[in-house]
Amino acid sequence: MSDAQKPFLDLLHAQRVWDIELPAFDPATAPSAPLPLFHTWFAEAVAAGQAEPHTMTLATADAEGLPDVRTLMLHDADARGWHFATHATSAKGRELAARPYAALGFYWPAQGRQVRVRGPVTVCSPAESSADLHARSTGALASALVGRQSEVLGSTGELDRASDAAWQRAQEEPDAEVASWTRYVVEPREVEFFQGDARRRHVRLRYRQDGTGWERELLWP
Repeated sequence: MSDAQKPFLDLLHAQRVWDIELPAFDPATAPSAPLPLFHTWFAEAVAAGQAEPHTMTLATADAEGLPDVRTLMLHDADARGWHFATHATSAKGRELAARPYAALGFYWPAQGRQVRVRGPVTVCSPAESSADLHARSTGALASALVGRQSEVLGSTGELDRASDAAWQRAQEEPDAEVASWTRYVVEPREVEFFQGDARRRHVRLRYRQDGTGWERELLWP
């Protein structure tokens, strides 16, 4: 190990994991379907003071099958699935067009909990995508109006000019449309709930669709 690497490793190894009292989770009491449990865990994460509990990782694969991942916001979780939105012209939008299957990951360290979702992805209607865009803040609309997500940027000055113009338009035209803005739904085929344990006896409960309903099974940690 080089001398330059040692300070980083010392800092890395000094970090504590779940140095708090963690909640118990009895999988025998879990509901027959994953959505109610997700709603409960989300509410408990909020109550526990978890910062930005609505953020999640989205994993996709490109046309060659190479993986990609990023963090974005959950827009809803209902009987259809887990919702998010982005530009159809973005990297993730293009990847979903080529391979409409994705995985989501939520991590709520305030309670030592994770939720993982996997399944096919469907595109919502233009009307629903438009409603999604206009339900958000002025800043979110301005960001969407800038567009060109994932394209190469020539300079920060170019971004400043485009952003200023987009903010002005968003304030003057709050109903402005963005044709590329698209709402997506991950239709769950598998949903896993992970409850961490300080002694590493983690509880993992996986729901899997079996054609007519949900099969529940425990996994080794």
